[in-house]
Amino acid sequence: MLKLQLRLRDLREDNDMSQAEMAKLLGCSQQTYSRYESHTTEIPLESLIFLADYYDTSVDYLLGITEITEPYPRKKRNLTVKNRPDR
Repeated sequence: MLKLQLRLRDLREDNDMSQAEMAKLLGCSQQTYSRYESHTTEIPLESLIFLADYYDTSVDYLLGITEITEPYPRKKRNLTVKNRPDR
């Protein structure tokens, strides 16, 4: 997960943000966010998705699965109980 560590730090620094500022956006402490960047604590999926949206990239890029920084096309869906797909 070295790619994730480096990409989280690089993207944060490229956006001139401190760990404390990013932690505030994620709703965690600076220490917790620091652990995400050093990969001593697993980052929650919801936080990973938030960061991909925030940085306008994909989770695959953050995880090092792809080198393509552009996010995948997203479909806007309005799921309600009435039109929710069957499970």
